[in-house]
Amino acid sequence: MQNGQTQYPFEENFRKDLSTYLQGRNLTDKMLPEAADIEEKWQKIAEAYLPDGMREFTAYPIVSLGWMMYIGMAIAKYWDEDWELYDKVENLYTYLRDRIDYDHMDDYICEKVLLLTADEHKQLTAVVGECAARTDSLLRHLPVAAGSSDAFHAYVAALHQLYLLGAAIQLKRMGYRMTRM
Repeated sequence: MQNGQTQYPFEENFRKDLSTYLQGRNLTDKMLPEAADIEEKWQKIAEAYLPDGMREFTAYPIVSLGWMMYIGMAIAKYWDEDWELYDKVENLYTYLRDRIDYDHMDDYICEKVLLLTADEHKQLTAVVGECAARTDSLLRHLPVAAGSSDAFHAYVAALHQLYLLGAAIQLKRMGYRMTRM
């Protein structure tokens, strides 16, 4: 999942901050997973997500950012469960969103995809909220002008890292462990 390889210079800041936080809570391994199948879905997911995410960002930045982490978790679960089937889905973001709606996609993913208990759902909501808040803070402190091309690219870079780290959380939850060989 791109261990340290990022497209934009500030994307590395998002990755480092989130991975440090998540490792400190033992939710990801120090070495992040490399899952090409999950990474390959990113471009289509991002393109489909951006109209919804950008629309929500001004009023609900934590939702706009956090939902991408849930999506990463769902894709990792699908990858483990039956990738032969889910890989054929035209766009996994729209597939998830259209199961319920954008506003309730987090609950759908937690309850119907990840099959979390009420306590696990509550704990995961707190983690995703913290990750989204941290990322929002980093975004707002970047030396870029609001509404600029750089601001757009920073938002996409943040979403990318939230997606990848959401997948990393779920892979670890399912028992995958990343260690150096």
